[in-house]
Amino acid sequence: MPGSGAGDEERRARAALTRVIEPGDEHGGRWLRELGAGELMGRLTSPEHREPALTGASARRLAGYRIRATGVEPDRDLAAVAAVGGRFVCPGDKEWPTQLDDLGDARPIGLWVRGRSDLRKWALRSVAVVGARACTPYGAHMAASLGAGLAERGWVVVSGAAFGIDGSAHRGALAAGGATVAVLACGVDVVYPRGHAELIGRIAEQGLVIGELAPGDHPTPSRFILRNRVIAALTRGTVVVEAEYRSGSLATARSAQKLGRFTMGVPGPATSGLSAGVHALLRGEGVLVTDAAEVAELVGDIGELAPDRRGPVLPRDLLDPLSARVLEALPARGAVAGAQVARGAGTTADEALGRLYELHSLGFVERHGDNWQLTQSTIRGSNARRGGT
Repeated sequence: MPGSGAGDEERRARAALTRVIEPGDEHGGRWLRELGAGELMGRLTSPEHREPALTGASARRLAGYRIRATGVEPDRDLAAVAAVGGRFVCPGDKEWPTQLDDLGDARPIGLWVRGRSDLRKWALRSVAVVGARACTPYGAHMAASLGAGLAERGWVVVSGAAFGIDGSAHRGALAAGGATVAVLACGVDVVYPRGHAELIGRIAEQGLVIGELAPGDHPTPSRFILRNRVIAALTRGTVVVEAEYRSGSLATARSAQKLGRFTMGVPGPATSGLSAGVHALLRGEGVLVTDAAEVAELVGDIGELAPDRRGPVLPRDLLDPLSARVLEALPARGAVAGAQVARGAGTTADEALGRLYELHSLGFVERHGDNWQLTQSTIRGSNARRGGT
């Protein structure tokens, strides 16, 4: 159930307005804030000479609103969403994610929702994973890995159900048995893209499908861009995996930055145009991340730390500083006297000899009469560490 926040008439009026006012329309949002949904619908459906004027929009634009308002049937739309197991959630409802209020007058009029889970609770611990539609296998792998890893850590993965990175992120979360939300740029009963019919069906069953557009409405290029602000506002942070310089995914990241949310990017090859936009983001305020643990550390609560990243610990790394200097004083090839080792290590002959016997017991050096040399295993380990062959 939507909750007790919005009354039936308010809900009907807001449902009607989702067919009249385009997503992100700040003129309509201001009127809605100042007048309320019922009064605004009344002014849009009454003869102009009988109602006070709506300020801030041209006569032509107002005429367009009035044409759209004519014949709107909110009860039919509410019944249509209920038929697919959905509901209409309004500001003030218990399920309304209040972080969307950060959008001000561009806040959604309401959200059409499919799925059984509580949107507000899920949004409190959610991360957006977005990126290119025509992604590379690397990008698809990274998105799926992030989706699965975040889901395993109890995070809700939010994306736009598009081909490429979006779909991979959703599938990763679903495969891990986790929670995922698809934010559509069309009605929640419309399958778009059609190739994702099965995926969107799985998300509606296991997660949530949400959108601002009334049932049956179809996407347009501008609606995709405006949809991105909802993804940014709904989540704690946005991760971009592969994006060109001109990309809707970067628009999502910019919206997240304006709203004070975390923005993150997964690096790719410097020669790839699909990574160029991500790298531009990282040169700005974006944070570089490579896995779900690093994302969770950034957006999560205190204590959700990613593991320390370090290379393998080699036996010689455990030597004390003086023993390490003595070992480094030995040449890569051939045996030398203890006195020569002492000079190279900058220590006395007795100290050098003591350390050489210790290194001998540890398998680093071998003795040949009065001379000392590195063992073959020590030489191989030293070369591997320095990038040699």
